Amino acid sequence: MKISDSALKNMHRTIESYEASAREYNAIVAGHRPPEIEDALRRMMQLVPAGGTVLEIGSGSGQDADFVEALGGVVRRTDAVQAFLDLQAERGKKGELLNVVTDALGGPYSAVLAMCVLIHVDRAQIAPVLRKVFNALEPGGVFLVAMRIGEGETNDDYHTVYWAKDRFAEALAAAGLHTQWSSQWIGRDNVTWANFLACRPL
Repeated sequence: MKISDSALKNMHRTIESYEASAREYNAIVAGHRPPEIEDALRRMMQLVPAGGTVLEIGSGSGQDADFVEALGGVVRRTDAVQAFLDLQAERGKKGELLNVVTDALGGPYSAVLAMCVLIHVDRAQIAPVLRKVFNALEPGGVFLVAMRIGEGETNDDYHTVYWAKDRFAEALAAAGLHTQWSSQWIGRDNVTWANFLACRPL
């Protein structure tokens, strides 16, 4: 599916904004993972076989990957923002540049993880991105994703798309991913989020 010029412009602006603010962002979130995210990561890992690889899309400063590895997971850390990968490299963690919209995801993986990152994907690109996730999973593999809940989108330095919870669940189903569990919670700045744990059928 062709990516519109406006979607590409929004994506590049968002990446550039994170490149400039990665350290500031890390200072805000470091050591403060919401319990709702940690609970979701535990649920995901209960479904990942020993030795299974987890692809993390949008690793950021790597806190979720650290948590998954502490639970015994093997994580391929990726991000579209080099500054985040540099932050991880400073503490000995290896990550790779990967843009979920434009790049191949590889695989197959036992799980794909995308926490609070697909909110920056243009609404028209969500369907092809979710299909890429489906194709990257091994049969029975699981996908954990957190999305902002609401209406519309913002187009400032960080292009952010809001979804109704049921509409995003429908998008998962349309991609062939079956939602096993979901939850809704309130994060920083009173932002409403939803976690979705879905699987590729056997």
